[in-house]
Amino acid sequence: MTLALEWIDERSEADEAAESGWPALLEKLLNAAGEMEGIEDGVVTLTLTDDEGIRELNREYRGLDKPTDVLSFPMRGGEDPEIHYEDEFETLEDENPEEADGDPFAELLGDIVISVPRALAQAEEYGHSVERELGFLFVHGFLHLLGYDHEDENGEKEMFAKQEAVLSKAGLSR
Repeated sequence: MTLALEWIDERSEADEAAESGWPALLEKLLNAAGEMEGIEDGVVTLTLTDDEGIRELNREYRGLDKPTDVLSFPMRGGEDPEIHYEDEFETLEDENPEEADGDPFAELLGDIVISVPRALAQAEEYGHSVERELGFLFVHGFLHLLGYDHEDENGEKEMFAKQEAVLSKAGLSR
């Protein structure tokens, strides 16, 4: 298995011409970030939404009734994973015992949700390309899936340094 990006677009309108390169760019960033972190396998689901869609998720999962730019929902936990499933689910082990450990979510790294209008506004505000902002938000979300956080100064420095390294490798430096 390799790293894979599943793509969901919940927006009612999209600029297909301007966004045509986004899937290839984000797959490139996923692979670069995965390589940096030693992650060779897994699936990341990316959902593109609008401010209202991300506001609803932010309210439901974080108790904050306002839009944000990116949310991450990790599927892999440490010793106390947040995802639970019933025994009646068919597992990969049932299908191919050589390739699974019995966990039907083993290959899922998690979900990243990005508000495209917020990304567009932030790209303009920061004076860089939409691709750089989208890439920044995606890599930021991916690192959250792996357990990185920026709750304190050291965590923030580490996380942001890793983000910049991946973005620079992809030619999206400031």
